[in-house]
Amino acid sequence: MDIHSPDLRIRPAQAPDAPLLAEFNIAMARETEGKRLLPAVVAAGVRRMLAEPALGFYLVAEAGGEVAGSLMVTTEWSDWRNGRFWWIQSVYVRPGWRRRGVFRALYRHLTETAESEPDVCGFRLYVERENAAAQATYRALGMEGTDYLLFEQMKDGVVYLEKDQRRG
Repeated sequence: MDIHSPDLRIRPAQAPDAPLLAEFNIAMARETEGKRLLPAVVAAGVRRMLAEPALGFYLVAEAGGEVAGSLMVTTEWSDWRNGRFWWIQSVYVRPGWRRRGVFRALYRHLTETAESEPDVCGFRLYVERENAAAQATYRALGMEGTDYLLFEQMKDGVVYLEKDQRRG
C-alpha cells in the first residue's frame, strides 16, 4: 500500500456500496464540472453496473472502515491492438483523503489486476481540460495525454441533469 496511507485496502465494490458510490458520483460531477446530476438516475446506473459485471466494475479504497475513494472501469475493444482498454471513470476521493495516495493505490491495484487479464492492452481516462491537479497526478503515474478530443451526442430523451443544468 501507499506510504501515505499504509492501512488502505482496495476491494471490488459490492451492492451495499451502491448508495455511497452514487453519492461520490454526484459530488464529483458537481466539484469538477459544476453539474447537478439526477440522484435517481445515478443510483440506478450504479446499481445496474454492480448487478451486470459485463458493463464494468468499481473499486473502492477503504481505511478504518471508511470508504476513502473509488473508481469505475468500463472497457473499450481495440481492433488495432486486439485487446481491451480499461477506461477509468467516476474517480472520487473524499476531501479528507486527498493527496494521501488513495488514487495511486486504486490505480496500482488496477494495473496489477490487469496483469492477470491478457487481453487488457492499456488504460484510458478523460479529464477536464482545466483540472491541472488531476492531470499532474495521472502523468506522475505514467499516463500521457493523447492527440484525441472527445465528442458525444446524446439520444433524444436522455435526461441526467437537473432541469436548470440542461441545454436548450
